[in-house]
Amino acid sequence: MEQGIHVALSAEKLGEFLGLPITNTLITSWIVVALLVAIALIMGSRLKMIPGRFQTVLEWMFGFVYDYVAQTLGGREMARRFFPLIITIFIFIFTSNMLEFTPGIGSVGFFSYEEGEFLPLFRSVNTDLNVTLALAAISFIVIETTGVVVLGLRKYAGKFFNFHSPIGFIVGIIDLFSEMARLISFSFRLFGNVFAGEVLILVATYFAPYLAPVPLMMFEVFVGFIQAAIFAILTLFFIKIAIMEPAH
Repeated sequence: MEQGIHVALSAEKLGEFLGLPITNTLITSWIVVALLVAIALIMGSRLKMIPGRFQTVLEWMFGFVYDYVAQTLGGREMARRFFPLIITIFIFIFTSNMLEFTPGIGSVGFFSYEEGEFLPLFRSVNTDLNVTLALAAISFIVIETTGVVVLGLRKYAGKFFNFHSPIGFIVGIIDLFSEMARLISFSFRLFGNVFAGEVLILVATYFAPYLAPVPLMMFEVFVGFIQAAIFAILTLFFIKIAIMEPAH
């Protein structure tokens, strides 16, 4: 009997380690981390005082982003603190999205007789809501902690609990709910776009395997870059908003 398209909303569990579930997205995320560490070590060992063309391009790109972060946060001191976080978020998400198109992702695996279905050994990292929620939680904690550290607890809380006027109080409560909603918007935006793209490519491959997948994959490369940039830029902008003095 011919099998149809198999789409799993949650990551498939492959086993356990010390009572903790091991999923295919977790394995892929380890590969992403190992790949980034290896690239960092190799590139770090080849840096020269007189840069070549490739190193010059990289330095220009990182310098451009660093200057943008410094301009947004109002100084290089703040940029030195948050540039590593912003660029790490972008590189991790972008690399994870690009690894989705590596041969074997979603196709290499084994058949589970208990589940009665094929379990892929590797799966795109950002199609797991747990991963995007963890990234959102990291950004959320950094944003709120930065606001408290820079402005002080009392002044930062004054942004959300404004007792100067009824309208100010209502606006503050709305802002408080919008702060909490970032956990959902951050995680579901990234998860939804990457997961929808994967399903779209899967459907196109099933119905038109020789024509449709290539242009869709090219488009998803662009989407993967955009989603990584949006996540990083929104984190930067929300940090900027968090350190701004409350308006009365």
